[in-house]
Amino acid sequence: MHDLDFGLALLRLALGPMLVLHGLNKAFGPNGFAGTEGWFESLGLRPAWLHARLASGNEIVAGTLLTLGLFTGLAATAFVGLMLVATFTDHRGKGYFVFKGGCEYTVLIAMIAIAIAALGPGEWSLDNAFNLDLAGGWWAVVAAVGGAAAAAGLLITFLRPNKETS
Repeated sequence: MHDLDFGLALLRLALGPMLVLHGLNKAFGPNGFAGTEGWFESLGLRPAWLHARLASGNEIVAGTLLTLGLFTGLAATAFVGLMLVATFTDHRGKGYFVFKGGCEYTVLIAMIAIAIAALGPGEWSLDNAFNLDLAGGWWAVVAAVGGAAAAAGLLITFLRPNKETS
């Protein structure tokens, strides 16, 4: 057993299912999509019904891909985009520390996703089984820049904060 492969599998098993569960909670949690829509509306993401479904779907797909180690660089890119949107909406203006509602958690998750894109998913992955080369230094750049560009595009296009949330 290679220590790096074991460590990468643990990272994927920590991050991937966490994001899948976040996506499932947005869809099927206590208030389902209706609750998520209300929350997104309060954040200024409009139309909220669309963003509730986009966020849920992206979280489920990206989390599943990262868990399996499939299309790792692309999954990491989605993680970065999702976490940056969260940073600049729900965590905006609350400082760094998560216990104050800050961006500590979302920034950490995005950085770990970029690191996984750089290192790759490890030998125990579907990328390895299918001989897919979707990780490495360039994929880390793709994850960081692509995720940031996707988040910026979404926020520029769809963020319309209420006066009390801006």
